[in-house]
Amino acid sequence: MASVYNWQLGRGMSYPHQEAHSQLQFAFVFNINRCIACQTCTMACKSTWTFAKGQEYMWWNNVESKPYGGYPHNWDVKLLAMLEAENPDGQVWRTKRKTPESPYGEFKGKTIFEAASNHRSEGGSMRALGYVPPDEEWRSPNIHEETAAGKIREKDQWGDSVELPEHRVWFFYLQRLCNHCTYPACLAACPRNAIYKRPEDGIVLIDQERCRGYRKCVEACPYKKPMYNSTTRISEKCIACYPRIEGKDGVLSPDSAPLETRCMAACVGKIRLQGLVKKTADGKWAKDPDNPINFLVRERNVALPLYPQFGTEPNGYYIPPRWVPRSYLVQMFGPGVGDALDQYCCPDRELLSVLQLFRTTQQIIFKFRIEKGRKVAEVESTLPSGKSAVQEIFNDTVIGYNKSGREVTRITVEEPTFERSKNHVNSI
Repeated sequence: MASVYNWQLGRGMSYPHQEAHSQLQFAFVFNINRCIACQTCTMACKSTWTFAKGQEYMWWNNVESKPYGGYPHNWDVKLLAMLEAENPDGQVWRTKRKTPESPYGEFKGKTIFEAASNHRSEGGSMRALGYVPPDEEWRSPNIHEETAAGKIREKDQWGDSVELPEHRVWFFYLQRLCNHCTYPACLAACPRNAIYKRPEDGIVLIDQERCRGYRKCVEACPYKKPMYNSTTRISEKCIACYPRIEGKDGVLSPDSAPLETRCMAACVGKIRLQGLVKKTADGKWAKDPDNPINFLVRERNVALPLYPQFGTEPNGYYIPPRWVPRSYLVQMFGPGVGDALDQYCCPDRELLSVLQLFRTTQQIIFKFRIEKGRKVAEVESTLPSGKSAVQEIFNDTVIGYNKSGREVTRITVEEPTFERSKNHVNSI
């Protein structure tokens, strides 16, 4: 077992594989507040990568409704219960002491790697706590879609009406794909060393020449994103559209600059922002505040990892939904939820500008710059924490640059208004 430092946990942890870090890391931010569950991202991925025999049930990208939805069914609830059984009442955070290297405090519980030491599966000892979902749990990718939780009026009955302004019923959409983790459980669990992390961009791939379909990756991944192909009898997973990351689309990227993945580029709700962040030799995120992903994740901590307590250090980050009970969000995204929501509900000048960059270009933005504009509004608001705040809104212009340093997007905070000419051709 290697001893590694997991900044999301705020401490060192045991990892059952040799530590290695990439020069850049594939990462993404999803703004849950904007998602409309149109599934355009899901179908963009499906039509590109998983339309062959044996892939019928594979949804490398999926959007599920929480708290009841999940694909495979109950993937997170089952693993959380397994961790609690291995460490009763011990899966807790200590948040009094926060530093730049431990922005959420310290997780005092056990990760899936640490909880696996005393656990035995049917196949023997495990490198990561997990399970192989049975076939029936893969059958309905949209199970419980738009199914809400909460009490309605004074009765706990489904289907009753709700009276405003006391809206106690809630649900939200969770967008998921492979997190291309810094410490992948799938990689650590593979007995064939068929899974590897690319040194140039941190994308996790399966060498299908080496894979023998043992499904240890399916068992170990806490997010259940490696999937077994019963036709080829090997495992497959999201490949982060690496030809696009490599800039091999000469039409959309004439200067060979990296492009966003298909699921990111197709997003209708503009909830997705993908990037490549710089890493140091020891695996830390390099100081790069002008990179939008780095800015949202490390500078402002407004985008949070999904189930950081699992210990894989996922590279998928989420701006939490505003209307969901706080305890549920803390369980899912860690103790940084309160600060993230306060910032998002009343963004300052710089954060508001960066939030405009979501889905403005298919090219990956490596750097942004803000041109200051005039003040257009001043809004008083009450933050989710209960504090009062005044938001000043400026019509700034944010500019995004690709890997080559070329400008690829320019957008203002105040949406421009276009007035159609009175003289126009009647299309009827």
